[in-house]
Amino acid sequence: MPSAGLASRRIAQLSALLAMFALFTAQIVSALLPNIPVFVAASAAGLVLDTFLQYRDPGLLALLAKVRFDALVRQLLRDMLVLVGLLRIEGIDPLSEQAPLLVGLCVFYAVHFTCQAVSVLVRRTRTLPIVTRNIDASELRLSAAPPRILARRQAHRLLTFSLPVTAGLVLTAATQNATWGGMGLGAGLTLLVLGTAYLATWLLPKKRAKTERQVTEWLDKWLATYQPTTAMYFSGGTTSAYQANMWLSTLSQLEKPLIVLRERFMVQKIDATDVPVICFPKVSTMFSLENSTLKMMLHPANAAKTSQVLRIPTIKHAFINHGESDKLSSCNPYAKAYDEVWVAGPAARERYALAEVGVEDKDIVEVGRPQLAPIRPYAGPPTGTYTTVLYAPTWEGWDGNPGNTSVVLAGENIVRKLLADDKVRLLYKPHPMTGSVDPRAGAANERVMAMIREANTKRSGARPGPEAAAELARRTAELDKLTSTSFRTSADEMERMLLQGTPSGDREAAIAEATLAWEKAYWASFPEWEHLIVTEARPAIFACFNASDLLISDVSSVVSDWLSSEKPYSVANTSGLPEAAFRAAFPTVSAGVVLTPKAGGVPALLDAVRNPEKDRYTKARAELKEQLLGPSDPPSLVRFDAAVKALCARADDRRVRMESRLAHEIPAPREARDEVPEREPSDSEDAGALR
Repeated sequence: MPSAGLASRRIAQLSALLAMFALFTAQIVSALLPNIPVFVAASAAGLVLDTFLQYRDPGLLALLAKVRFDALVRQLLRDMLVLVGLLRIEGIDPLSEQAPLLVGLCVFYAVHFTCQAVSVLVRRTRTLPIVTRNIDASELRLSAAPPRILARRQAHRLLTFSLPVTAGLVLTAATQNATWGGMGLGAGLTLLVLGTAYLATWLLPKKRAKTERQVTEWLDKWLATYQPTTAMYFSGGTTSAYQANMWLSTLSQLEKPLIVLRERFMVQKIDATDVPVICFPKVSTMFSLENSTLKMMLHPANAAKTSQVLRIPTIKHAFINHGESDKLSSCNPYAKAYDEVWVAGPAARERYALAEVGVEDKDIVEVGRPQLAPIRPYAGPPTGTYTTVLYAPTWEGWDGNPGNTSVVLAGENIVRKLLADDKVRLLYKPHPMTGSVDPRAGAANERVMAMIREANTKRSGARPGPEAAAELARRTAELDKLTSTSFRTSADEMERMLLQGTPSGDREAAIAEATLAWEKAYWASFPEWEHLIVTEARPAIFACFNASDLLISDVSSVVSDWLSSEKPYSVANTSGLPEAAFRAAFPTVSAGVVLTPKAGGVPALLDAVRNPEKDRYTKARAELKEQLLGPSDPPSLVRFDAAVKALCARADDRRVRMESRLAHEIPAPREARDEVPEREPSDSEDAGALR
């Protein structure tokens, strides 16, 4: 159980902390008594435990760093206690033996601080004003990163290089022979000096990247060569990358596309794509786009930093959203800041009109949802032994509305009713942000998964042979090779830029083919009777759509996307509204079955899926599909491309008008003075000039 595993991990962490403080206590007491065996054992064990935790559980030690008891303080305390112990041990002369050890230890720490200063300088020189991907940036003199223990891990470096030092001092305490301490200090100092010198080579001209001005000049040159016309702009947190990733396949179909990011970490969060990526952490560098050929930007999400790019007057902006639903977030007032708002179909246009958030109807463009192309259409009722049901609840949202997610109030009831039907195979795919705001949602999600695991223990039947697992492993390796780039542990941002240069070949077509092969192998690796919990990025939600006969979800964009298949669906009503009011408030519900929190309608819902003549919503789903997603002809991608070209044309027209206006407003230059005949000044004019 996940909760049991978490509890055992917490117990292990607490035990490690208690052991560390017990060893410090033992070291203090044994140094003052003195008790040489306990002193030696406590000193050695303390350093070994600290070093072990740095590599195995750094998050635990980060808690100590928050109260300023970090690795440096702990090691200084440990070494100080060793010196105190040496003073208390008879047989070690304070002046001739211990004093040199004290001086050597001070030199060791001086070199450590020097190495830390060099590492800071190296990191600064390797932090470029921009980060790129899928762009050949070799002109920037990119180089591989230095070893991480030297450049980025101060605590690891100190504790690792302190091992011979502390070992030598402890041996001196055990044998009363200062030679061991001197040897340990010599070994630690040698390693640290050599490491510092090696690290300093990254400050030499051959390994240093170009300056910020040179990087900006290179970027301007690249933009002039590539000549992008359309970019997707994205800013967000670590869990929001999916909002941009869902548009990658559509963006790659456009002419000269570009991805513009604002957070450095987001560069590696974007899925595999051949589209060039540029991250502008600072606003000042981002304004390089103003003088480029870029005509428009697509915005899949609203973010605080979006207002910064909207200030570039030469670029038109279209809000494309990362999904449409009846929730208020789908008609955010911020949308009026964009030149146009692109929606899937007429329903979204009506939604903005009813919301009265300042978005004018003339600025709304219906483009459909081009990324829904992989979803297969309805092919009739289930023909196999099992009816596959996808339960995909959304997350709890930021506003605390209990109707946002069904997991808390209805999730267990829905799953219980589904599991009670022996002919149901359940696919459970919760939103990745479930529980991030409301702990009750996270707890309910855990209980639902526990129910599904328990139900699987009560089922049995034939399982695919080992060849199915081998095929999945092979397909996974192929897909991972195409969609990920392997980096050294020590690789930093600059090294990743070096490795992620211009892509070779049509990688996106190869990824699409490999993904289909992986999905086929994935479903084949499980028996048809086994319920599945899908929490990883693979299989994607659309793959789960294609494998399912019925969707149960909440008021979210999942419902709108599912409707492209015209398969039966149901929405859980946990809002507290009567069903009639619920349907009136949320039009996407109009062609589906509404479930109450008790989920009493699940058996009838399953019966209608298996017997289409009992399905009362077949025609309504077809009509709602067109209302939500627009017509099927012309295809959505064609309409999307036409909207891109139209907005680019608007950007071109504006540039022409601005150039014409500036040409008329700026006065003509004065004629050269040598074209005007000169005359000699009169005596009175000379006198006036003198006055």
